[in-house]
Amino acid sequence: MRLTLFPRDIDGLYRLAPFATGALAALLSVTPIAVPGLAIATPAFALMVVYHWTIYRPDLLPPSGVFAIGLFVDLLDGTPYLGLSSLVLLVARSLVLRQRPLVANRDFAVVWAGFLVVAAIVTALEWAVTSILNEAPLGSRPFLFQAIVTAACFPVASYLLAWTQRALLRRV
Repeated sequence: MRLTLFPRDIDGLYRLAPFATGALAALLSVTPIAVPGLAIATPAFALMVVYHWTIYRPDLLPPSGVFAIGLFVDLLDGTPYLGLSSLVLLVARSLVLRQRPLVANRDFAVVWAGFLVVAAIVTALEWAVTSILNEAPLGSRPFLFQAIVTAACFPVASYLLAWTQRALLRRV
């Protein structure tokens, strides 16, 4: 007896790769990384995942998945502003969809430059919304430091996400 449904079931599981990498990124996003001589940094790995999958396979990470990843980040982080990460990631997805024709299938330098633009915009948005919710302007240094660390970590994350995409989604 041949199992004919199994390959389709596996393909269905492979389609969850963007969301699974997003959930893993949410876990990593709340894990502080100690940089000697500097403050504790938490790169926005969830932003990297949303950026990658929105450029290369936006059909596999819909807005509802992005929202869920952002909510997961907020729940893990214990932020008092539940939904802020979801808002930021949805704005990032929207920005990436607009610039997608400019960066898809280009050299990595172009993809990275696009990420830098998106990261700067969403970091500024996160700072502004947090300041408004706190009813006082916050210091921008932690937000800038996070953006710099996020930009520095992006090449490694991009490589791992591209590897995951090639390994799991070649048939999907």
